[in-house]
Amino acid sequence: MSHSSNNNRHTIILMQTSQNRGTRTFMDYDSVSHAMDGICTLYERKLKELNPAIRNLSYDISDLYNFIDGLADMSALVYDSSIHAYLPHDRQWIKQKTFQHLKKLAH
Repeated sequence: MSHSSNNNRHTIILMQTSQNRGTRTFMDYDSVSHAMDGICTLYERKLKELNPAIRNLSYDISDLYNFIDGLADMSALVYDSSIHAYLPHDRQWIKQKTFQHLKKLAH
């Protein structure tokens, strides 16, 4: 298995939606792309809450970035089988990955 492969790399997304520590939560996925999909779904759910009347919501990457930046905290832990440990990634990395993910979906 190639080191750069994003497939089957268990990914944990840690997030805190507000300054209140009680809003800390995590979601786990079996791959990086599933995790990015999950973040997009989370954002879409929030959009629907804010705009219940709109049927087909569309958004662009800057909207998604604003959502990610608006969270009190968000980071990712991605399992690296070569070292048998989780590597931490910051918000910036998540934004890059969601961008790549949405680009793939657009084609």
